[in-house]
Amino acid sequence: MKRTALGLVAIGSIATLGLGSSADAANIRSATPAANGVLAVAPATYAGQMASAAKAADGTAKAIGLGPKEKLVVKSVITDRDGTTHTRYDRTYGGLPVIGGDLIVRRDAAGTIVDTIWNVNAKVSLAGSLAAGDDAKAKANAVKHAAGKKQNGHAIRGAKATKTSKAVYLHEDGTSTLVTAVQTEGIADDQTPSTLVVWVDSASGNVVSSDQKVKAGSGKGIYVGNVSLSTTSSGGSYQLKNPSTGNYSTDLNQATTGNGTQFTDADDVWGTGTNSNRQSAAVDAQYGADATFGYYKNLLGRNGIWNNGSGARSRVHYGNSYVNAFWDGTQMTYGDGSGNASPLTELDVAAHEMSHGVTENTANLNYSGDAGGLNEATSDIFGTAVEWNANLTSDTPDYYMGELIDINGNGTPLRYMDKPSRDGRSYDCWSTAVSSADPHYSSGPLNHWYYLASEGSGAKTINGQSYNSPTCSGAAAVTGAGHTNIEKVWYRTLSTKLTSGSNYKTAREGAINSAIELYGASSATCTAVEKAFDAIAAPKGTATCSGGTTPPPTGGELVTNGGFESGTTGWTGTSGPITNNSGQAAHGGTWKMWLGGNGRTTSENESQSVTIPSTSTSATLTYWVHVDSAETTTSSQYDKATVTVTPSGGSASTVASYSNLNKATGYKQVTVDLTAYKGKTITLKFSATEDSSLQTSFVFDDVSIKA
Repeated sequence: MKRTALGLVAIGSIATLGLGSSADAANIRSATPAANGVLAVAPATYAGQMASAAKAADGTAKAIGLGPKEKLVVKSVITDRDGTTHTRYDRTYGGLPVIGGDLIVRRDAAGTIVDTIWNVNAKVSLAGSLAAGDDAKAKANAVKHAAGKKQNGHAIRGAKATKTSKAVYLHEDGTSTLVTAVQTEGIADDQTPSTLVVWVDSASGNVVSSDQKVKAGSGKGIYVGNVSLSTTSSGGSYQLKNPSTGNYSTDLNQATTGNGTQFTDADDVWGTGTNSNRQSAAVDAQYGADATFGYYKNLLGRNGIWNNGSGARSRVHYGNSYVNAFWDGTQMTYGDGSGNASPLTELDVAAHEMSHGVTENTANLNYSGDAGGLNEATSDIFGTAVEWNANLTSDTPDYYMGELIDINGNGTPLRYMDKPSRDGRSYDCWSTAVSSADPHYSSGPLNHWYYLASEGSGAKTINGQSYNSPTCSGAAAVTGAGHTNIEKVWYRTLSTKLTSGSNYKTAREGAINSAIELYGASSATCTAVEKAFDAIAAPKGTATCSGGTTPPPTGGELVTNGGFESGTTGWTGTSGPITNNSGQAAHGGTWKMWLGGNGRTTSENESQSVTIPSTSTSATLTYWVHVDSAETTTSSQYDKATVTVTPSGGSASTVASYSNLNKATGYKQVTVDLTAYKGKTITLKFSATEDSSLQTSFVFDDVSIKA
């Protein structure tokens, strides 16, 4: 903003502006001052201040030198302890709103203008009719513009024009343009709503500018670190409430009853990452709730706890030194830990609690016997799953629960999934003794099953963590099928197979049938599910897979959902790139993988693991790629993308590289020989990074590996 001093200009008609009547003046003098010197006034007093400022607006406009067609519209009045007022105005020109015309006028206690803070210090001047322009063309161009934008790094889908109006756009250089303001509505791939207002030049039809009205805030939590948050703008401040999901967070202030106080913030930057700032724990809880909501919807097709799109409340700072967190049927609640020094708001814990709500509204598993263990394990499984899906650098994904909260005081996790008995209390294997154990310990066998089915048995290092998962009663070794596949199997089991009193036998039966339904009886996933239940000694039923170790036939397709028409199915990575947004065309169908396109510093990736049969005579990777860029250089690589192949236990090999220098119209097909990897499980990964400005889009589609 530009600040200009206008001298001491007295405006007689508003000498008592901010005081109103003598009664109002008394109210102001007796009001309680805030620490920053701003007076907190009664609602009636504030209404009087606004009315007085509005009455004096024409005189103020003249005093600060506005033109004859320009008017001031009062937005707010702030009164200091010493009687100084700060009145915020919008401008109109010929009755049209002036975009960029806002300003603040400061007066001393006597009503004399001290200075004015201008957004743009210029008069508005336009020639011709204020009704000119083609609204239909403006709407079409606005929708096209919105479709090419991203909301907080995520592509906007389904953009449509909902409102149009005329306005004047005041540029930073002081010039003015008659524009058509088009409000577009859509939704980003991460479920953040988009309300993008696009200003289109009424004469040329060109987009002048745009503004996202749904602000994605940011915060620093104790465990999640710096993350983006979807918050709600309200009354000049922000609420820690996601406008899309309805998830919100409150401060219980160590109480044990009540809803708590809604967290609000003036600048939409929340927390400091330390426990001394009460917002920090709320950032963890809010991020956890939103990440869990997104995981269930995007990967499992469930629209929140109740599957109706509704969010839930997260209450933090519960009780005094409360070392736990819980779900009570309507909300998640988090204690601050021993000495109120370690809030239990770690991401996997937050997802664990929210998942109790999902269980309650699906199988509604009892909290005793085998069912109690299945109940707790379900929350551990999906708590771990959300951590893997979020893939935060501050909370590296692993197969532990609560590893950051140090609940034991010695740096060890709350629970281990590779070998649950490492905590000294949980069971690795099922036996009749399990049903009489505490659900947190009878959960051990199913947690063990999840790890085995995902990663397999034996010693290995994953994400820098060492694991060594045993099998029970001499069971055969297990080969994992990937945690995402197993999570889908277990969710289907929970939502379509289990009842309140289910036990480990019915869980085994349901999971094998779910794997058959999702992946086929001869799939590697079905085999992993069945063999992992064998490995925890779960009682057998009648369900069985039929040879999941048989390699696919030569010439068969190995990639799941390579055309992306089933959304993210089969793929793991950053939330957002797999989209049917119209901003970039797909090669085939409507969905594609769109990496980049943000115009700011970002890193995105998507990957999938496949096994190339040892009996294959050849293996070929093919895909289509299109590169679009706003970069103008012909020599510097500012934005880059790679395609890599990594064999299990081996190093990544880059099979293709791209940059902004590869921008071109249309798609081109790429073929890569992967025969050298036959008999191996490989991870195919597409990655992209952008620098701080000017977007480059790397769009991939119709990915195939045939062997």
